[in-house]
Amino acid sequence: MRTIFAFDTATTRTACALLRDGEVVGTRLTEARAVLAAADELLAEAGLGPAALDGLVVGLGPGSFTSIRIGLATARGLGIALGVPAAGAVSLQAFAGGRAVIDARRGEVFVAVDGEARALRPEELHVAGETLVGDGALRHRALFEAAGASIPADDDAAHLPRAELLVTHAGRFGAASALEPLYVRAPDALPVAAR
Repeated sequence: MRTIFAFDTATTRTACALLRDGEVVGTRLTEARAVLAAADELLAEAGLGPAALDGLVVGLGPGSFTSIRIGLATARGLGIALGVPAAGAVSLQAFAGGRAVIDARRGEVFVAVDGEARALRPEELHVAGETLVGDGALRHRALFEAAGASIPADDDAAHLPRAELLVTHAGRFGAASALEPLYVRAPDALPVAAR
């Protein structure tokens, strides 16, 4: 039996899922700082301990720099401590029900364009006839709807990430230390020497 803990900390809501042989055993929405507690809860509810994990899947971004780093550090720590491999997936793939649009702050959104994650101004997107989901779709609802997109109601679950979706999009499993973040723009904070 193969047991996978999948999680994504890159967006405003951290999504966690425990899967056994491809079936979802449990899920959690939490904060990035609580991902380990969520893992512990999901394992306990399934009657399992950490040693039962066979692998990890983590969202690599795009998203908040700090949150992405929390996710990768957690994956690396768990991978080393438990001796399990890890794989990464693009955080935009944690959404179902439409095209994922993640709020990138600074007047931008993270989206996939021709299969590539990018940071764009909302008005740069061609969205006519598309269904958009995610916190970026909600934040810029009026602009996107005026451009011909449809957006589910604010409380629709389609706007929330689902970590179990990352598993089907994950790359090859290997050492967690080899996972690299997916940053699509320069950080807000710069070292003093770079200013």
